[in-house]
Amino acid sequence: MMFLFIFIIVFCAAVLLFINLHPVFGGNPSTEQKKLYQSFDNYADGKFVNQAPEKMDMGGISGVFSMIRDAVSGGKERNPSGQIPVSKIDWSTVKDNEDSLTWFGHSAFLLSIDRKKILVDPMLGSIASPVSFIGSRRYSEDILHMVDDMPPIDAVLITHDHYDHLDYPSILKLKEKAGHFFVPHGVSAHLIRWGVEKEKITELNWWDETEFQGLTISLTPSKHFSGRGLLNRNTTLWGGWVILGKHTRFYTSGDGGYDEHFKEIGKKYGPFDITLMEGGQYDRRWSGIHMTPEQSVQAHKDVKGKNMMLIHWGAFTLAYHGWKDPIERALKEAEKKGANMIAPAIGETILLNGQYSLPESFWWDM
Repeated sequence: MMFLFIFIIVFCAAVLLFINLHPVFGGNPSTEQKKLYQSFDNYADGKFVNQAPEKMDMGGISGVFSMIRDAVSGGKERNPSGQIPVSKIDWSTVKDNEDSLTWFGHSAFLLSIDRKKILVDPMLGSIASPVSFIGSRRYSEDILHMVDDMPPIDAVLITHDHYDHLDYPSILKLKEKAGHFFVPHGVSAHLIRWGVEKEKITELNWWDETEFQGLTISLTPSKHFSGRGLLNRNTTLWGGWVILGKHTRFYTSGDGGYDEHFKEIGKKYGPFDITLMEGGQYDRRWSGIHMTPEQSVQAHKDVKGKNMMLIHWGAFTLAYHGWKDPIERALKEAEKKGANMIAPAIGETILLNGQYSLPESFWWDM
């Protein structure tokens, strides 16, 4: 018994030491930053909070057992039957002067707007986890090498600090290539620990606006949470991004549950030419922090979007539904509600000229 007790103590100490020393877990906001946050409406008792309480009904012990059961039983088609192909990226189109969008799967994409290259949530690594031996692996080939082929990146925008959005290996490759980083409050602590110069980082709170090389950029609310370690939940902020150019009004939701904030965003910044709405990795046990595809379509309508693309799917399995369920349900709901959806393949570049249509066959029908 004593041996077991000592083993547990040593193991816990080793885990805590690993978390504190390994840079993948990022940094923590400084005392000065925390003092600033105390003046925010969305900060209380040392944590960032949502506008409305999020629903996380894990069901106690029974909920834990239900998740273990779902994980073991392996929900229907939770992963593709084979590796998903990545379209050969047309870098000449990406580098062209026209506004365009290139999706890398999940929530990572490159937006070309007003000749500026904006990279959002560049999770380009192979696994959504702090360690290589545990976590969800990418459906496709490793795409981290694509950073080398990208044109100079004017700005990187991060929605929040979870591993499937803020990727340590990707930032290491991007920190010299990107001119600036826009992040929610607190996220700078991670970037600075990883070698990004403090002067290259701008932190924003919900509804803050900034001008960047002719673009208007604003961080908007979402109903989610943050944290990369065991003890730092909600010490950094989360949100979505509005990017307004001369010809394109763009919005991406970031992660989060459905609520009234979408109507507020639509009232302040809509209409949008195109919206990228998260609609994957949902579950009844965390219905307050991720939308179902049907809610994603409604959120698109709430923000007054003209065209919609579903994100937060197509790269990783982080929930128990089928890997194709999000897009299939979203397309069905979009048709029902008269929303125009696009569904580009991973690596495909689409021109943001308003001429959108769905292909006759879908790339995910493998």
